[in-house]
Amino acid sequence: MTTLPHCPKCSSELTYELDALLACPECGHEWSVSGESSGPSPEESVIRDAFGNPLADGDTVTLIKDLKIKGSSQVVKVGTKAKGIRLVEGDHNIDCKIDGFGGMKLKSEFVKKA
Repeated sequence: MTTLPHCPKCSSELTYELDALLACPECGHEWSVSGESSGPSPEESVIRDAFGNPLADGDTVTLIKDLKIKGSSQVVKVGTKAKGIRLVEGDHNIDCKIDGFGGMKLKSEFVKKA
């Protein structure tokens, strides 16, 4: 029987093989045999629009769906542009100002890069 290395994160002895990776049942850490972590790579943390285009601070985006404003009877219509967006962490990952509505937070899945 082959002895597997201890977990590099918590030093647990209970590591096991998971396909091409090694895994720790105690802390949930996964890593490759070469020692690289399988955590989110910088490429995966890029915020993308509904069509897969990467977004950046200062971009202009266009809504692809009518969005109701919570607590109001107003609706932001399809095709409305938001200029100079700012990317933030969280469920609503775009912070912007929309003319006629003011500051808003949007989900990137409802916009496309203009």
